[in-house]
This record gives sequence, C-alpha cells and structure tokens, in this order.
Amino acid sequence: MKQSRRTFLTNASATLAAGAASQRVFGDAPYGFVRQKRTLRVLGTHVTLQEPIRQKAEKDLGIEIHFQPGGSASVLHQASTRPESFDLYEQWSNSIRLLWQAGAIEPIETSRLVYWDEINSLTKTGKLTPHGRIGAGDAPNKLLYVQNNGALGADETRRISFLPYVHNVDSFAYDASVVPRGVAYQTESWSWLLDSRWAGRVALCNEPTIGLFDIALAAKSKGLVEIEDIGNMSKSEITALFRVLVQLRREGHFRGVWNSVPRSVELMRGGEAVIESMFSPGVSALRAENIDCVYAAPKEGYRAWHGVMCLSSAASNASKDAAYEYMNWWLSGWPGAFVARQGYYISNPQRSRREMTAQEWDYWYAGKTAVTDLTGTDGRTVVRRGETRTGGSYERRFSNVAVWNTVMENYEFTLSGWNEFLTAT
Repeated sequence: MKQSRRTFLTNASATLAAGAASQRVFGDAPYGFVRQKRTLRVLGTHVTLQEPIRQKAEKDLGIEIHFQPGGSASVLHQASTRPESFDLYEQWSNSIRLLWQAGAIEPIETSRLVYWDEINSLTKTGKLTPHGRIGAGDAPNKLLYVQNNGALGADETRRISFLPYVHNVDSFAYDASVVPRGVAYQTESWSWLLDSRWAGRVALCNEPTIGLFDIALAAKSKGLVEIEDIGNMSKSEITALFRVLVQLRREGHFRGVWNSVPRSVELMRGGEAVIESMFSPGVSALRAENIDCVYAAPKEGYRAWHGVMCLSSAASNASKDAAYEYMNWWLSGWPGAFVARQGYYISNPQRSRREMTAQEWDYWYAGKTAVTDLTGTDGRTVVRRGETRTGGSYERRFSNVAVWNTVMENYEFTLSGWNEFLTAT
C-alpha cells in the first residue's frame, strides 16, 4: 500500500542495564551480584495474550512479562505511532505493511532464531502442499523477507519482518440449533451471512482488514457485487460493496459488530446473533458451554491469517535480548500445543506434537475423528468423542484459502465506507 514513510521514532525509555552491579557481601562467597529484573512488554490482541501463556513464559524464562491486549485496530494504531510503548508486537500479517512503512518495527535476524529451520513451508512459500491455493491478498510469504533494498518480499534473506508462529483459517460460525447444519465445502457458504432468514441476528468482526473480506465474500457469493480480485479491490468495487452493506444495515439485517473474542461469544451465547464472523477461540468457548456452535468450512474457501511477532524499532538492546528469548520460547513446543487446544496451528508443529496426546494431534492436526473427549485451554471439554474437526486436516484446510487478511492498496479508501456502514441508521 502506498503511504508516506513516517519519521523513525526514537527510544523514549532508558536502556536496561545489560550487566550486573556487584557489591560486597558477607558469607561463604566473597561477592554477590544484584541484577536488575528483566522485563518484556508485549502488545497484541486477546487471541494470544492469554494469562496462562504469560505465566508459563515468565516461569520458563525468568523474565517479567507485561501483556497489553486490546482490539486489533487500536493495538495496530498504537504500534504504528508509538513503537516506544512496546518491545514485541503480536497480531496478524495484514499489519506488517503499515508497521514497516511507519518504521515501527525492525528486522529480526534468523541467525538468532533457534528453530528457524523447523518452520514449515506455509510462511516460506505460501502453501503447505504443492496443489494448495495460496489465496488472494497478503499471503505471508510475500511480506516475510527483508530485501537488500529495505523492501519486503518473497526472496529469501537472513532478515525477516516477523516471526511466523500461530496461524489459522477463519470463517463464520453459526448456532446449529437455529441455523440448519450444512456440509463442509459443499453447502456451507459465505452467502449465509446475507440470508434473509437470519436478518437482525448477523454480526461481523469490526475490522476493515478482516470483517470487510468476510462480507465481501458473502456479497460476491450472493451475486450482489462483482469483484475481480478480492485481495485488491478497486475503488469502484469497494463503493458498490458498501452501497449494498449500508442498505442492508439500514434494513436491520445486522445485529452489529464485535471488537473482541469475548464480545463475539456474548452475542451468540445470548442469542443476539445466530451467525457471525468468529475466531476459533470463540467457537471453543461456546462449545465448552454446550452451545452447538459450528465453525463453517465455506465452499468458496477460507479467510486465512498468520500471526506475526514483530520487534519494536525503539526497543533497547536488553529488551531485544529478552524478545529473542521469548520468540524462541514460542516455538519450543509447549506454546504450540497450548494454542492447538483452541484450534490454532504453530509454524513448527512437529515440535509441539511432543507436548500433545496422540488423540489431540489426530483431531486438531490430522483431521481424524476424536476417539475421546478433548479439553480446551481452560480444561473444559470442547471436543466430544465422535466429532471430526470442521474442514478436516491442517493440510486440507490450508489448501482452501480464498483470501488472507490484507491491507489493500485502497485500504484508506475503505475506511470511510466502513465508517458509513457502522453508523448507518
């Protein structure tokens, strides 16, 4: 996306002491050392900034970790304008272009990543299988490598713009006690979001780089708009899309929008929405409450996302050292197994496989029928014996990507349309 490069923001916080100050003490040893507590500030969304993860990382690394979770739009704005306010940024690949052009993040050296060689081909080449669809828009391999001229691209170098870690394919979810259950890849369709039967009970993710694509896929599938490249829509296509959406909003088709996973759960739990954009943790939370929430496998393909962990351009040297430790920890096995239990994948899954039961691996990654009940991240049952993961295996789901979360060239043009949609009465 064409955008003027913002002024590089300098570090506003003092550099943490890298060494240790010594002092005379009495006892068996002639000297003791007083070390300043290392800290790491992580800015991101509730998707990965979860308290069990923070506690486990602190215990394993001996680093004091501060999580700053928020809505996707707000944390992206903070990161792009105030890189001194965080050390690591966790969100999705659609944020990379904005952060890079703003000078808010700096390259990560692959030589300092312990498990770099284990990271699979999804990020490095754009697909897991030779015959898989890469998908429209910002496929993460297009944004991964820092080129010699400072641009981002797909040609391999030793410097990257983000650490590839969690990822998934998203779609919409529906309450099968109200919405008739469909067949994965055959009858389930994005167009269901615009089915008049659910008027007044449809909710969307309030994010122009996410919710916009959900509803664009729905409108295109419904035959309401024509879109040539959904990952890079023209101004005329965007105008036509919002003309449809604003009218539907005025007619009361949409219950509303949500800004966080907990809010998406509340909408369906309370019956305000029976079909909506949703992320996997929301589906897991509802299923744990015995709500028959189905995560659709749309015949048009998924909207995919890839988690990014980015290094602040304003981080001190000591904070950078802590950040690399934390990044390496994320690929060390336990974190990948933890997020698998809420339906997410990790970039080096074989290492996390060692931290999962055979039954968990078979369900979450292999797409096999569960032979026993499985628990989620909070210990509650989210999968019941006899169930099969919607969409099947890791490879099959990522072979059916329609579009990636994307900041289009006309992103700024979409903002006024999105605003009009949100305020239409």
